[in-house]
Order: sequence, then structure tokens, then C-alpha cells
Amino acid sequence: MVITSIQAEQRVLLQNISWELFESLLLELGENRSSRLAYYQRNLEIMTPLPEHENRNRLIDRLIIALIEELNIEYNPFGSMTIKRQKKGVAKEPDSCYYIQNEARVRGKTELDFTQDPPPDLAIEVDITSSSLNQFDIYADLGVPEIWRYDGENIKFYQLQNEEYIECDRSPTFQILTVTKVDEFLDRCQSLGVSTAVREFREWVRGQ
Repeated sequence: MVITSIQAEQRVLLQNISWELFESLLLELGENRSSRLAYYQRNLEIMTPLPEHENRNRLIDRLIIALIEELNIEYNPFGSMTIKRQKKGVAKEPDSCYYIQNEARVRGKTELDFTQDPPPDLAIEVDITSSSLNQFDIYADLGVPEIWRYDGENIKFYQLQNEEYIECDRSPTFQILTVTKVDEFLDRCQSLGVSTAVREFREWVRGQ
């Protein structure tokens, strides 16, 4: 087993990790932790979020919840739960994830079996520092239909088509929402405060 650590990114990559060992580590680490795990082709990356990382994740989550509430859509948030498919040897803990189109299929469930249950409809990936693994390949193998990726400066939307992610200007789930509007919201949170920015955003949604 080879260990590579990049302190500035707060990421640790473990190579040659079997699925069985990965499952054991999941149990050992438990659920009450800040780190996020990604597993792909026997490589396991453990990422500990920086304050900026968590802040942007929370702000994007706040925008999504406000949007869903204003549009009167049912949803089910599952945070950074572990999404895994042993058959493909992949697993991922997104920064946030949501069931929207498939909300009814997981309603009332507290544990999911991804051999039967669908993956989340939308996942948020804050990637301010570069990952050692190709996150898009992992998400594609998991079958997550839509990803929002924030790189520290801008948000980008991606839709899964033919097992590849295609960048789009508008969210496939929320057609009124553009990447420009999300970036503007994040900027307004910094200049005006979160409550004011959310209130402005809600008013904008009502006007659409």
C-alpha cells in the first residue's frame, strides 16, 4: 500500500485498497466525521474540507433549498452519504446530494441499497483543490444524473448523457437557474450577508 499526502490540499490517497478493506475503513471511521471518501479502481482518497470548502457547500445548499421551497417541489436531502456500487468498485461521498425527481422512491427511507435504490438526482462537488481521482468517472459509474461543481471561483453544471458528463449553462433540474445566477448569489452572500442574499434570491425566483 502506497500513501501519498498533499498537506495543502488536505487530501490523502491510499492505493491498492481492496473493496473489503474499504468497507472495513468505512465502519471504522463511522458517520460522525468531517472527512469525505472517494473510491475508484482500488484507490481511496480521503479529503478533509477546508473552511472555505464547507462554507461554499453550505451556501450552495442554502440556495438549492430556497429554490426548491419557492418552486414547491418535494425533495429529500441526504448530505454527504456514501453512494457505492460494489459491482463497479466505486464509491463517493458528495458534499451534498438530493433526491428530487426520484424523491418518492426514497421517501421515508433512512438507509439506501444502491443495488435497488436510485442514486441521488443532484450532487454538489466543491473541488477547490484538485482531487487525485477523476470525480466525473466515479459519478458516471454511480449514475448520478446531475452534478454542480464549484472550483473556488465559479460554479458549473453537468448532465450525464451516454455515460459522460456534458457541461450546460442551465441546471437540467431547475431550468430557470443559470450558472451566472449561482455565481451572483455566492458573491452577494459575501458582500451583503447570507440572509439578505437568500431573501433577494427568493424574490428573484418568484419573479420568474
